[in-house]
Amino acid sequence: MSKAGGDESGAGDHHDSPKEPEVKTGGEKSVNKLSAAVTSGPGWTKVSCPCCVSERVEPLVLVKLGEKVSPETKRWIIRLIQAPQKDGGAALLAHPGEDASGDIIVVSAPRCTLLRATEELGLCKKYRSGDMEAFSYHDKDNFKDSDNMEVFLTLAERQFIVKYELDGLRALRDVRIPGLPDTYTLHNRDNIWQKLGSARVIVDTFPLHNPEKLKSLSEAWYSGNQLAQPLDSVNEYFGSSIAFYFSFLDFYTWSLLPPALLGLFIMYFSGGAQKEMVASVSSSAASGLQDDSEPAVSGHMLQAVFSMLWSTVVMELWKRRSASLSYRWGTLHLAERFAEPRPGFHGDLGVNPVTGRVEPLFPEWQRDLRMALVSVPVVGMFMGLVVMGMVCFYWAEAQVQQLHKDWDSVLSQTLLYVPSVLHIVYSNVLATGYKTVAQSLTEYENHREQSAFDNHLTAKVLVFTFFNYFLVLFHIAFFKQDVPLLRKRLASLLIVTQLVNQVTEVVIPFLVDRFISAPHRAESEDDPQEDKFRNQSTLPPFPGLFAEYIELLVQFGYLSLFSCVYPLTAVLLLINNLTEIRSDAYKICKLFRKPFSPPVANMGVWQVAFEVLSFVSVVSNCWLLLLSPQLQELCREGGLSSNNVLLLAVLVEHILILIKLVMAVLIPDEPDWIRKKKEHIEYMSMQALRQQKLQSEES
Repeated sequence: MSKAGGDESGAGDHHDSPKEPEVKTGGEKSVNKLSAAVTSGPGWTKVSCPCCVSERVEPLVLVKLGEKVSPETKRWIIRLIQAPQKDGGAALLAHPGEDASGDIIVVSAPRCTLLRATEELGLCKKYRSGDMEAFSYHDKDNFKDSDNMEVFLTLAERQFIVKYELDGLRALRDVRIPGLPDTYTLHNRDNIWQKLGSARVIVDTFPLHNPEKLKSLSEAWYSGNQLAQPLDSVNEYFGSSIAFYFSFLDFYTWSLLPPALLGLFIMYFSGGAQKEMVASVSSSAASGLQDDSEPAVSGHMLQAVFSMLWSTVVMELWKRRSASLSYRWGTLHLAERFAEPRPGFHGDLGVNPVTGRVEPLFPEWQRDLRMALVSVPVVGMFMGLVVMGMVCFYWAEAQVQQLHKDWDSVLSQTLLYVPSVLHIVYSNVLATGYKTVAQSLTEYENHREQSAFDNHLTAKVLVFTFFNYFLVLFHIAFFKQDVPLLRKRLASLLIVTQLVNQVTEVVIPFLVDRFISAPHRAESEDDPQEDKFRNQSTLPPFPGLFAEYIELLVQFGYLSLFSCVYPLTAVLLLINNLTEIRSDAYKICKLFRKPFSPPVANMGVWQVAFEVLSFVSVVSNCWLLLLSPQLQELCREGGLSSNNVLLLAVLVEHILILIKLVMAVLIPDEPDWIRKKKEHIEYMSMQALRQQKLQSEES
């Protein structure tokens, strides 16, 4: 979709090296006071559009420059930022900070740039009728609050649009950057912002916190005693991608109540609570058989069937909630446009056969070759390291078992946990290293579109995660068929992994911030606003939601795949997640820089990953039921051979999969009212497009 507005071209073509207009930036010395919510006058670049003139300019994004960047280069960057899009600029507002020689540039966005990007991104906003409609720049006056950007767009949307425009800057001719050697000359179709980053001219670009809004959100989110999360406020401040994560975390946490209550019910009424605790620390097969031969197994069978059906219901109901949230947040109808090349994409210049534009091209066969000869072997090597860790775990497990037999003391009883704990730590370290390698591999593959890059990176991490976290459990259940060891291993994972995650994700960042970073950020109310902005750059960048989703996915796997052998799984996960919501909220508000958040309509590929685990749970739970001594005894009493028992299990598995499919069909992915709203939005979008086409033909 091209940018609306008469003389401005599409997103890929409108960015070029700017002309050299004389820009008023308040002289060499700009005002030393830059209010977080106010300012405008001297210092900010001017706008030529009458509807964009405002006495109030909101600082949105901070651009941090390298230490050796000359004032000449800084002035050129400011001209680049403020130049009209038809001249190759970003059509944004820029403030040089303290003066022309400082190392920061503060960026904001005028009304017209924000509105055109809103249409280009396909965001929906409230129409005069009160319904959500896909925004159209030509029809902007009929949308509510379209004259007040701080109400019309969320803070996260305004900041993402600034990043969107800066990332889209591309040179359409060879241009020398003032103040830099000729080796940094911009060539035709170079991504300007990326080139400035590689030259260390720009060392950072991040959205600015609004202290008042952040304080208000913190009080409503994690500082008080409230249980409900202020999801609309999270969406307004941090964006829909982060709001969807916290919404899913909230939904998933409360959905743990039914399996947790069922687990407690089974443990209490079966009289097996003490036996479960003993079995989780004991290594003797005899005690495991004794526990599994008790009538409590019938409760475990109930837990297995419940887990299979629960996982389906949870994901189907989440889809409905996700659709409602995306409508409310205006992301239900995001534009499916031919995406621009992502900033890191490189290749030889050529004409794109789809758009007809001159841009970097990279042959598909080269990408496939890189994936086949580099990515696949490296991923396979890490999976080999997982297998090696599993073999070492079994060896150590056998050693401590023998030691416990010989000593039979409290110390040897304690040592029974050591192999599991060491293997869990090994798995976490391996996962951390693999994430960095997966990022480098995906960069090396050189995907053109950001969505393709994200999908390949996520796929690599998901495959490894499933292998890394579940291989040992599947091997114990399917090959060793050792239920007591499986129970002990699962208990170790639930306890140790959650402790490790809390320490690495919250405690360590808090201590580093409290005793190392915070003293350097000390500020008073009288400090210049530029210094307060600069202090935000001392916070570490937000690492993203990858680790958070992985943690939830692993939890979901433990519960849906293996909870029948340890009914307290849901109870432990519920307790962990009630603290996880607040710790994650505190972490993103206080311990990291504010991240850019692109508008999204759902969880994307993560939703598919959860659904895949839901179906795998049928196979896992049916097999675990076969290991029940009571069920095997019933089959022997019924005269069934082992082959017939296996066939019966396969039949039950297929029946349960069919039931899950029927449930998925009976529970629509979208509420009926959302489906009608979506169809209405699509219809109105086609009408607006037809009207624009007629207007352009008449003109």
